[in-house]
Amino acid sequence: MADTPEGVDLERLQPWFIEHVDGAGEGPLTAELIAGGRSNLTYAISDGSREWVLRRPPLGHVVATAHDMGREYRVLAGLADTDVPVPEVFAFCDDAEVNGAPFYVMERVDGRILRTPEDMLSITPDDARRCSNELVDVLARLHLVDYEAVGLGDFGRPDGFLARNVARWGTQWQANKTRELASVNELARRLDAALPESGPPSIVHGDYRLDNTMLANDDASHVVAVLDWEMSTLGDPLTDLALFLVYWGGGSGPAIASSQTLSSVPGFLTRDEVIASYAEQSGRSVEHLDFYIVFAMYKLAVILEGINARFLMGKTLGEGFGAMGEMVVELVDAALAVADQSPDPRLHR
Repeated sequence: MADTPEGVDLERLQPWFIEHVDGAGEGPLTAELIAGGRSNLTYAISDGSREWVLRRPPLGHVVATAHDMGREYRVLAGLADTDVPVPEVFAFCDDAEVNGAPFYVMERVDGRILRTPEDMLSITPDDARRCSNELVDVLARLHLVDYEAVGLGDFGRPDGFLARNVARWGTQWQANKTRELASVNELARRLDAALPESGPPSIVHGDYRLDNTMLANDDASHVVAVLDWEMSTLGDPLTDLALFLVYWGGGSGPAIASSQTLSSVPGFLTRDEVIASYAEQSGRSVEHLDFYIVFAMYKLAVILEGINARFLMGKTLGEGFGAMGEMVVELVDAALAVADQSPDPRLHR
């Protein structure tokens, strides 16, 4: 087991797989850390003939209410028979004795993820445009799912969602922070003062972006799976649109993911085209989108500070974590700049 990545105990997982995962054989398990995830950890698990994906929380500094494997498993199971593409889930384990933390097992979907600038440029401008339209379409379809009908009526508390989440991410900041930043407190104050009235609630993904989707190998305009549901809930769907736009680029803010420059890649929709397409397909008003953009940057800054904290503790697996601390500062400053320029005076200094 010398080559087994940290975070999986294959000896204990072996009998659990045989008992709980249909099709798991007697062959010894092997594991490989799948690159890309910077929060929950994702592994490819194989018994020599079949392959699955195992998801578990990070190795250290897990904040209460975050990284809930049971919720992630449940939303995937609920969406299985909808027109939102998700991987099939097989089993969930809440016994930390098996693998050190709760986890679940799902299918390993065959497809590709566009992460790097080279990946973006590997598709034609025509495919890039069709890919853009598909991404917006999938997001709108998610927000149109009847969550009561798929058994997720108690998956969240939509009433007071925005106020509760502004407060929640403030609490997360206090738990995650590695230093004092007065600008974070100022940003939280402005958000609390400018809360808009939410429209009809929906299932919210919580981190929807290009590199959290998997495209068909032979068709960039077809999303075969939406991944990374760890922050999903019921709430205001415009929070999803705003975070998607922050990742998409074309506005202010640092490059916080590989998909940040999409709006400038030939063929991909512009920021304004994304907004117009979503508004048309979802039927929702985007009048107060400035608030949601500022909130998205705030939320993302808190998330990155949590990753920075784990990095400083030596609890991250993989590369690319050294710049997280400075990125937090850049995101908060960019959010304050958007707030200053908003037509809503409640977002001003």
